[in-house]
Amino acid sequence: MAENKVNMLADFAPVSTETWKNKIIADLKGADFDKKLVWRTPEGFNVQPFYRREDLKGLKTTVSAPGQFPYVRGTRTNNDWAIRQNICACKNARKANEKALEVLNKGINSLGFCLDKEKLTYHFIKTLLNGIAADCIAINFSICACAAPKLANILVRYYGRMGYDVKHMVGSINVDPIKNMLVKGKPLTREQVSAKIAEVVKAAKALPGYRVVGVNSVVLNNSGAYATQELAYALAWGAEYMTMLTEAGVPNYRAANAIRFNMGIGGNYFMELAKFRAARLLWAKIVEAYKAPIFTTALRNAAKMNVSAETSRFNMTIFDAYVNLLRTQTETMSAALAGVDEITVTPFDITYERPTDFSERIARNQQLLLKEEAHFDKIVDPAAGSYYLENLTASIAAEAWKQFLAIQEQGGMYQMVAEGKVQEHMAANLKARLADVAKRKEVLLGSNQFPNFTEKAGKKIKADAGACSSICTCKTDKKQAACGCGSSCENALPTLPVARAAEEFEQLRLETHAHHRQPRYAYRACAVQL
Repeated sequence: MAENKVNMLADFAPVSTETWKNKIIADLKGADFDKKLVWRTPEGFNVQPFYRREDLKGLKTTVSAPGQFPYVRGTRTNNDWAIRQNICACKNARKANEKALEVLNKGINSLGFCLDKEKLTYHFIKTLLNGIAADCIAINFSICACAAPKLANILVRYYGRMGYDVKHMVGSINVDPIKNMLVKGKPLTREQVSAKIAEVVKAAKALPGYRVVGVNSVVLNNSGAYATQELAYALAWGAEYMTMLTEAGVPNYRAANAIRFNMGIGGNYFMELAKFRAARLLWAKIVEAYKAPIFTTALRNAAKMNVSAETSRFNMTIFDAYVNLLRTQTETMSAALAGVDEITVTPFDITYERPTDFSERIARNQQLLLKEEAHFDKIVDPAAGSYYLENLTASIAAEAWKQFLAIQEQGGMYQMVAEGKVQEHMAANLKARLADVAKRKEVLLGSNQFPNFTEKAGKKIKADAGACSSICTCKTDKKQAACGCGSSCENALPTLPVARAAEEFEQLRLETHAHHRQPRYAYRACAVQL
């Protein structure tokens, strides 16, 4: 029997964009279209209230396929990402090993270990990795830059003795002197920074699957950076390291393969999704600039941006802390759909205590839910072709590139950090964001909008909240300064501001609850007004 094909749209004439806009203007009844409906983003560009197919014309983001240069649609032909959990191994290798074996049986396939250089020995690493099938998962380390080459040599020795093929081992050693300058205020010369990263890259030559130079723009994200700001600085950061490594004699493809981007995931769902797509596009173009004398296949493959994403702490709260689960879940969705390589979900209680077994389990399950039930790992780049997201990707790429060029004109990332300009910029940005939160221009559910005034959170706050996460606080300042990675009183650089968006509201409430006399009626009036 012949199949009857019915075109349901044949009876309807196509509607032009101008017709749609005129209809919207009529419905606005005299209100200005641009002022009422066009969104001026904090990232520095406008977003229209609707997009159509014609808005895709001329966009370079729509012409490539997954796994193909310039990788805007992903560096792989699948969307499977690694689920990471960080473990403190600064004090006890055996206990850290026990926890690692436990979480590996609960869905984790990427481990992050924080190490103390004072305890670093072959025996320590052997104890730490005992019983772990290191060739089946990614193993990542965070350690003092001065001890990173020693760690690389120990890993090569250990993997070889265990019978692993060291050339196929996957993981990272997070060496990032510029982050130390930003976070700890340690003044370093450009030569010192270059020497530290070049030394670890050469020491890890036998581990080609290990990314040993980190670009930790997550610290900017946690300081309140918007998507384009974090991306622009991250690109300049990576370009600085590429230049340093190639000047030190490291081949261009090896230099690119050594760099890993540890980026934050902000709370703006679509903006963050587009940020990671734009990041891959721009980084591929930057790596291409190092192609002299030719753009080899090795360098083209090395231009694949490796991204480990971590949910932001900036918008996490102490009050109504379970809302943090909603925040981290949407952030994780953004990164997963954007095709990042690895995701770390920050436990919801990290703002007021060392994460519990329960909060860590929930953090793991948030990613497992997206894989096993929502099947986010089955489709590569589902944002492709979306009129809105393709335009958002292009807008973020254009604005971030503009800011990247401005950074380069001021001497590059190292020079701006050494002069304190990045820290100054981020402090001004944080001040503006906190002001927006105070005025409710930026909404934090449960803090400046719909707060639960019956909740008293003071007793649940622990003194060691948040220790041993992305920035480990186990080591003493004395040890850090002794190895050249900590801060010193003399000639110290300004450091990044550390704050959360809700802190000012929380401090006000905590002080009110702690006071022996409370303005009962004024408090109720305030609650009604809010």
